[in-house]
Amino acid sequence: MREKLSTNQQVKYLFEKFYIQLSDPSYIELDFLSYLIAIFRPKRKSLYYQVDIRPLLDYLKESNEHRDLFVKYMHRVLDQKDFDQLITDTGIISYADFRYEIKKRFTEKYLPSQPPKSTLQYVLNQIFYHSKDADWVAAIPAKQQHELYVICQFNSLYESEHNFEIKEILYGLEVLVQRITGRAMETDVSKMVPEFQNFDSPFIAIMREFNELNDRFLGDHMQFMTSDDLAYKQILVLHKQCENYIDTAFSNSHRFGISIKVNQSLLRIRQQLERIKTILSFLVINEAQEKMTKTIAFAQTLIDYNCRKSNIRKLVGQSTQLLAYEITHHTAQTGEHYITSSKKEYWRMFRSACGGGIIVGVMCIIKLFLGKVDTSEFGHALLYSMNYAIGFTAIYLFGATLATKQPAMTASALVAAIQNGASGQDQTRHKYWNFAIFFARLFRSQFIAFVGNVIMAFPVSLLLVWGIQEVFHFNPAANKWLKLVNELNPTETPMILHACIAGVFLFLSGIIAGSISNRDKHNSVYYRIEEQPVLKKVFGKEKTAKVARFYEKKWAGIVSNIWFGVFMGTTASVGMFLGLNLDIRHITFASGNLALGWFGHDRYLSTEMWIWGILGIGIIGFFNFLVSFSLSLTLAFRSRNLSFGELIKMAKAVWIYFKISPRSFFFPPEEKKK
Repeated sequence: MREKLSTNQQVKYLFEKFYIQLSDPSYIELDFLSYLIAIFRPKRKSLYYQVDIRPLLDYLKESNEHRDLFVKYMHRVLDQKDFDQLITDTGIISYADFRYEIKKRFTEKYLPSQPPKSTLQYVLNQIFYHSKDADWVAAIPAKQQHELYVICQFNSLYESEHNFEIKEILYGLEVLVQRITGRAMETDVSKMVPEFQNFDSPFIAIMREFNELNDRFLGDHMQFMTSDDLAYKQILVLHKQCENYIDTAFSNSHRFGISIKVNQSLLRIRQQLERIKTILSFLVINEAQEKMTKTIAFAQTLIDYNCRKSNIRKLVGQSTQLLAYEITHHTAQTGEHYITSSKKEYWRMFRSACGGGIIVGVMCIIKLFLGKVDTSEFGHALLYSMNYAIGFTAIYLFGATLATKQPAMTASALVAAIQNGASGQDQTRHKYWNFAIFFARLFRSQFIAFVGNVIMAFPVSLLLVWGIQEVFHFNPAANKWLKLVNELNPTETPMILHACIAGVFLFLSGIIAGSISNRDKHNSVYYRIEEQPVLKKVFGKEKTAKVARFYEKKWAGIVSNIWFGVFMGTTASVGMFLGLNLDIRHITFASGNLALGWFGHDRYLSTEMWIWGILGIGIIGFFNFLVSFSLSLTLAFRSRNLSFGELIKMAKAVWIYFKISPRSFFFPPEEKKK
């Protein structure tokens, strides 16, 4: 029934319903206020709210009795409510690990912790409990906010009894300054900024300056200061130096790497610095009329902090962006090696891919025999994983190329190229065109790598299975030929899904490589190996340095390939355990399996099988590439905070360049004769 009433009627109905409670001088429950807020809360979420509280204001002006009751009630509810924790803690990440913070915010979102009833946060929790409440409250016209302030006969922050609000603000600021100073002095944070080691810490300096300001406020019973106050100016200068300190620490992550713990600590200090700057501004009054305006703004700020305290998306975004950048920075550097420029590099890539195809051909035969081993599903998963892991690691260490490993690496190189191309006005104008040329280089490199893998995996698998039959008079593929061939037919099996799963694993292997590289850099593992006294004594300085260099260059790739092998080898067994049709399809293995299927059926396949087999290899390769490249591109865009609108412009530039020069997407340009 109430939903059919107009806003004016709802306001009147609410005041009449709660008349007895409002008349009680001891009534401080929040039911009335919660219902009143619900009347004006927009029913739908929006980017732009239009909120009008004119019906409430008009009713309070018309009904003197209800206005007096409302004013007394509001003063009872808000009087002497502690709010220092809203300043010091609310919305600021904790020192705990990332997973704890995610779990904590998720719980807070659906079952928020309730502070004591003597705090302002309890009041806000009860009446502004929607995440978007801060947005529509801020959208209330300033004129209406001022009218409500006057009607409620509120005192400003600077005119309260015993300076209660000012003391709460000062205490909150003092806690924040103490916390950032202590955390910034921790070894794991300070080692990120060696540039500041020979200078006085700006955090210690701002703590001293703020202590003096705090003593002045309390000793002289100050209610505010002006923007010309020397202490205020000095704090702003030191605050800027603290911000530069944190920015330098983040930028030095290229040199020293960064862990999730240090990343969280730096983010926390940055949030606390932002909070200090915001709250400190409310202690500055230059003109008398600012008192009411800043009091209202302060209330909106506290509401905003409380409403956004469980924002999970923002936490994930802030916490993962730098780590994603460090991971993709490694893959971008690695990816440059997969992109050819000249004809010489193009054919070198072909030879490297042929080497990868040879090793995969051997792996296909080994996997065929491992499938015949009488063991459990766990045993098969273990054997397959070892086969894949050893094979992929061998490809990596021998300098050969597995084509599908490229997209996860080259996507970051592409985004780095588009980002680097944005420097300078002339370069900005042509950066998308330069990107299209760069993409053509990448595509033809991928193409020739696919070709090299596929054309070698087929004959090597065929030669090996033929040799086994000639020597042992046994055709190992005879009983499995139909399964090997049907796995390439999308009408017989969920081949596309399996190819996409392999693409996900290719993406994850790239992430693992970047993560390991970043972790080792942050922990100075290379330097620690090089200077390990026992190793130097046993092997000598030169050999120990060689071991350290090998570790620095190869270890991340080795671990990445081992995990890629584990992912590939265990998928089918995990799928069987879960009752799901899960498996992997990889373009190079598909080529080898087609050869085994053909030989297993006495070197005969129907025309339909050949067509689907060849098409299947291409489809598998396409989805291997598409999924791994798309996921890597998304992460790379995210890590560099680029808009996905850039992607449309990039795609248009690539399409235009393809229409102009399609040959350059498959073959290197002709070298000019001197």
